[in-house]
Amino acid sequence: MRELGLMSLGDLLPHPETSTVVSESARHRSLIDQAVLAEEVGFTSVHLGEHHFSDYMLSAPPVVLAAIGERTNSLRLSTAVTLAGNLDPVRVAEDYATVDVLSGGRTELVLGRGNLFTRTYVGFGHDVGTARERYDEHVALLVRLLREEEVTWSGAFRSPLDGHTTRPRPVGDLPMWVGAASRGSAELAADLGCRLMLPSVFGKPEMFAPVVEIYRARWEENGRDWADARVGACSHAFVAVAAQDARDRWRPFYANYWSFVGRLLGDHSMWPAFDYDDLLAGPAICGSPEQVIDRIGEWNDLLDLDRHLFMFDLGGLDPNETLRTIELFGAEVLPVVRVSH
Repeated sequence: MRELGLMSLGDLLPHPETSTVVSESARHRSLIDQAVLAEEVGFTSVHLGEHHFSDYMLSAPPVVLAAIGERTNSLRLSTAVTLAGNLDPVRVAEDYATVDVLSGGRTELVLGRGNLFTRTYVGFGHDVGTARERYDEHVALLVRLLREEEVTWSGAFRSPLDGHTTRPRPVGDLPMWVGAASRGSAELAADLGCRLMLPSVFGKPEMFAPVVEIYRARWEENGRDWADARVGACSHAFVAVAAQDARDRWRPFYANYWSFVGRLLGDHSMWPAFDYDDLLAGPAICGSPEQVIDRIGEWNDLLDLDRHLFMFDLGGLDPNETLRTIELFGAEVLPVVRVSH
């Protein structure tokens, strides 16, 4: 494994024991503080999610990434995910190329459909029934806009372009990842020469091994060298000096977050009840530094990851506790993982 990233979706939830809620200003500021510390302790990237019309209060990742870029030097500035099916590809290209030129070429994109959160489609006036078609069209156009000038294009979901060039231009090749849990998205990533990001917080890592194989097969069918591909995954995570202490301290926050996502989705048939032990054996990584190191190794052995993202600040976790967790992870986990994996 070469790269480890910090991830946040920016949920704004009450502390599960005190019911206190930080302000939206403080929550946004905490994202910047996390990223600054993450660079200091050895993380290679930061990934910010995008949501709308919910208690995920992070709706403008490029704005926050630009602020992070001004306080960091080498940290890759990326998303988790950019809602490519809902946003105008021209606007996306302009926004993130702007972050790229301001940061000296450190920007990346992780693109996702976000079709599980139907309220976003309703709020933007989009038909969720066309999510697949809209997403595929937007991603393909976005790739062209960031790689080419004088783009001529026509499609079903936005007005045509006739020799248009978006400005500013990226500093160089702006890496693009496609979030994929389905065959269609994995093949889209391979067809466009994009990297693959697995939405592995939604299930056990072994569920995503077939997606990697689909991606690899299609990548090679397109005549590309597998050595040029990149695969990433993401985990909910927490670490403390003692294993049982980590589990006990994290449980109320993770339960709080898990219930929130279930309420947001609305369809409880697709979101299982909170089962802490099952989650710790699946999408979550929690324990002592030694246990976390072992679990990261298991993920890497299973999926052969190039990048692994870790999301600490969920469920109303106090911002200072989040910083302490990142610091411990950086001191005790990252150096070992980099050497051993």
